[in-house]
Amino acid sequence: MSRKVHPRRGKRLALALIAALLLSAAYLRWENRALQVTHFDPSFTDLPAGFEGCRIAVLSDLHGASFGEGNQALFDAVAAEEPEYIFYLGDLEDRFRGHQPGYAGEVASALSAIAPTYYVTGNHEWANGGVPELKKALSENGVTVLSNRYVTLERNGGSIILAGIDDPNGYADQKTPQELAAELYANEGDPFWLLLAHRNNRFKGEYRLLGADLVLSGHGHGGLWRFPGTDGLIGNDFKLFPSYMAGFYREHGSTLFVTRGLGNSGRSFRLFNRPEIAILTLHQTQQD
Repeated sequence: MSRKVHPRRGKRLALALIAALLLSAAYLRWENRALQVTHFDPSFTDLPAGFEGCRIAVLSDLHGASFGEGNQALFDAVAAEEPEYIFYLGDLEDRFRGHQPGYAGEVASALSAIAPTYYVTGNHEWANGGVPELKKALSENGVTVLSNRYVTLERNGGSIILAGIDDPNGYADQKTPQELAAELYANEGDPFWLLLAHRNNRFKGEYRLLGADLVLSGHGHGGLWRFPGTDGLIGNDFKLFPSYMAGFYREHGSTLFVTRGLGNSGRSFRLFNRPEIAILTLHQTQQD
């Protein structure tokens, strides 16, 4: 004999279910819209003394998103950290959203007003097309675009090299990372150098072999959903439990830093993985 559910009890259960769904939706929205500033203090034996304490904001993977009206919440949060440099690591645009008129220029103008800003392309810019126009908009609004080239940064009497490569989705005949590294060593000797390269998943097989002291990447979105004991649940190749998703890794004498990035591509969403503004403060390793 089946038991009947009391009408009031059924109503209470329905209300509880609705409340739980609303709370879950609110939490997911917060998880994907509430910026998180994370601080890191990497140390390097060969870091020039002039760069001790240098603060760098590392951003990536906006994918056309907005944090506050006109991204003002993002810009305010970055400015509050008082970075000396800003590195943007690709996927400013999203191939599913397409071009947003004025978006790239507005982001570039706001970031470059905070600190000197350096940019490399990601895969989504190339999937969208119109990369030359995008680079022009960024350059005209104060951002230095590093397309398979390098520049010298100077601070307190010291200097380091900052190199940047276009995403592999770029032109088939573009300068390779290996050619750029060879050019750098031929012209600069054996400097302390940083490499901006969008794709985190190319570090182990390729970028770690170039000799950079620090490679900075995005692309992985932190593995989308992050759970304790994992480095993210889903990789960009849709394989489970990927690596090189967030934070620092060391291979072959080279160090990789991966930011979890800011936006989402298409209909993906983050879980336990808030949008990240990463602040790196460089240090010299203390000698005994």
